[in-house]
Amino acid sequence: MTERVLIKKYANRRLYDTEKSKYVTLAEVRLLIREGKGIHVVDVNTEEDVTAFILTQIVLEEARQKNALLPVPLLHLIIRYGDNVLSEFFEKYLQQILGNYLHQKSAFDEQFRRMLDLGMDLSGMAQKTMTGISPFRPFMEFFSPEKEEKKEK
Repeated sequence: MTERVLIKKYANRRLYDTEKSKYVTLAEVRLLIREGKGIHVVDVNTEEDVTAFILTQIVLEEARQKNALLPVPLLHLIIRYGDNVLSEFFEKYLQQILGNYLHQKSAFDEQFRRMLDLGMDLSGMAQKTMTGISPFRPFMEFFSPEKEEKKEK
């Protein structure tokens, strides 16, 4: 389980990190999450859990900066069916789908890295093998730079 940081939200929209004992911005909260920490945000006046609201603000702020978050047709569907079908989908399946995607992406990236490493190893092994085989040595020497220098003299 990831470390959770308690953040208090004040009426003036300020966020207070209780771990560091200082006020933080949404960007700083985003960095905490990217470092692998979880956050729990509580409204100081009502003691209501407002974590989802703050996380949504962070996502929307990133989308505003990049001028896109989700495709427009998907946004239309979310607005049209948000309280019915899609809320169930988001609660039950979206997190699992994203988790599976990230796991598969990591596995493919690792496999690709291994294949590249193997290719480099095979290339080096092939080179050593070719120079060590005596029937090919004269053939390989024919193409060596030293041979070219002797021809020019």
